[in-house]
Amino acid sequence: MSKISKAAKAVKKLDASNVIRAIVRSGQAAPGPPLGPILGQPDRTYDLKIGQPTVSYFLKQAAGITKGAGKTGHEIAGMVSVKAVYEIAQVKAMDECFKMRNASLETVVKSIIGSAQSLGIKVVNDLPADEYKVFLEQREEKLKADAAAAAAAAAEALSSKKK
Repeated sequence: MSKISKAAKAVKKLDASNVIRAIVRSGQAAPGPPLGPILGQPDRTYDLKIGQPTVSYFLKQAAGITKGAGKTGHEIAGMVSVKAVYEIAQVKAMDECFKMRNASLETVVKSIIGSAQSLGIKVVNDLPADEYKVFLEQREEKLKADAAAAAAAAAEALSSKKK
């Protein structure tokens, strides 16, 4: 085989047109399945692009919560000011997915507000810290009461099965 045909064969083998999008938490990437075999190329080359965290991560951090509402639309998990949404939008506007769509900052803000609503986070104009602290304490008490009620119901169901 000539050098040209070998080079042509090597080019045909490389199929780098596939794009793999994955969200991997810090410290969770491993060379084993499921991520390792997907990323492996026959010639052992790779190209990683590490992006910004997700919008939901930024919103939960800004709201000071660990998870969104259980019943979206019926309960409020947290609150975020418009200023915080705008700051998140400025960071996410630099993200590749918004750049590809030529999205304006207004479009990014609307997208973030929609994500906030789906998480059960209320967007407000002004958010005093002392009022929000009281809100978070009340929500924490409500979550503990709900968890205790669920545990009591589970224990009652278990005891009724034994009888």
